[in-house]
Amino acid sequence: MPEAQTKDPISVSENAARRISELVIKQGNQNLKLRLSVKGGGCSGFQYDFAFVETPEEGDILVERDGAKVVVDPMSLLYLTGAELDFVEDIIGSSFRVTNPNVQAACGCGSSFTLAS
Repeated sequence: MPEAQTKDPISVSENAARRISELVIKQGNQNLKLRLSVKGGGCSGFQYDFAFVETPEEGDILVERDGAKVVVDPMSLLYLTGAELDFVEDIIGSSFRVTNPNVQAACGCGSSFTLAS
């Protein structure tokens, strides 16, 4: 079961919460939560991964905003503490974006990043 936090280690913007809720409604399963994780890969070493899950894993941290639920595994949380999950719509499309104070550099395409040591 996810652990409730008094001060969330990551934040979820109003736009991200709204978009997560829209996607959950579209899927027709109110038990879905957005899993945000950090995976190895990409040209800079790490990438964000987004997936909907119904059941959180043991040790996951749960962050809620306006009814939208985001889960983060403990290993990814090491790289995400202080980050904000946002949803943006611009001329090149719409997507979830992570503003992460732990990132030292990002690749040119913006899909992978290097962490500060």
